[in-house]
Amino acid sequence: MVTLRQLRYFEALSRTCHFGMAASQCAVTQPALSMQIKELEHELDISLVERRGNTVALTLAGQEIAARAEAILTQVRELTDFACQQRGVLAGPLRLGIIPSVAPYLLPGLLHAVQTNYPSLDLLVRETQTDTLIEELVRGDLDAALLALPVSQGQLESMALFDDRFLIAVQAQVAADWSPDNLHARMMRERLLLLEEGHCLRDQALQFCQIANVKARKALGAASLTTIMQMVAAGHGITLLPELCAGAEVDRQRIALIQFPEEPPMRTIGLTWRRTSSRKADFAALGTLIIGLRQGESGEGQAPRA
Repeated sequence: MVTLRQLRYFEALSRTCHFGMAASQCAVTQPALSMQIKELEHELDISLVERRGNTVALTLAGQEIAARAEAILTQVRELTDFACQQRGVLAGPLRLGIIPSVAPYLLPGLLHAVQTNYPSLDLLVRETQTDTLIEELVRGDLDAALLALPVSQGQLESMALFDDRFLIAVQAQVAADWSPDNLHARMMRERLLLLEEGHCLRDQALQFCQIANVKARKALGAASLTTIMQMVAAGHGITLLPELCAGAEVDRQRIALIQFPEEPPMRTIGLTWRRTSSRKADFAALGTLIIGLRQGESGEGQAPRA
């Protein structure tokens, strides 16, 4: 009999075309995954893949089976979502993805609020970059994701939660040289320190500043905001810092934060999930809880923005 485990393993293999990568995503050993694929082929009495060492290519039959397996697994996820919804709002497991420029600053308060307000919720957190979160969300590995909007993916829908304005972070001892009248011109003369490729915060900074100068393009990409702030404090450049991150990342004796005089650039943080999910009541409640955290309230007040 064909099992859901076999279909999950085959779906991962059809996506990655690599036994090792598929095994890693399924959290099993490569021999175990390979054995399940062989058993699936034996059960169906057809060849699904052409083996080329660790890599594979799907046969014509394998391509059709992969599409059908994905549809079956989607229906199973929706069934599970429906069952979770019957337990009540925010009860049972919920797999939440969060981007790195939000997770460390919002997550501690969120976990405390969840424990206080929804003790039956088992919140499973995954922190990674936006593109990976969207891929895993569409695939069904995540239930929802907390990230910067908008999200250009037709299978997903979103709820805007709060705006997070950007501040200019500079070395404290040169802050007096910055004037509100020449912010943009001054920024163009400075080295803009950015996160490495793949972080949405990097793309937002480049977009807001319309940076095209050589210093920005050649700046070393850092893996964390903490590294960038240390470089700013040492006088190696400036950065755009989301206000959400300022409290944890800024040493006020070494770094000064400069506000834009009017219409500051900002990002909108929101919650995103699959349109087909039956847990929308959960996501609305979670969104309201996050809004409450940002407003310093209990999380049961203002409704999310549409």
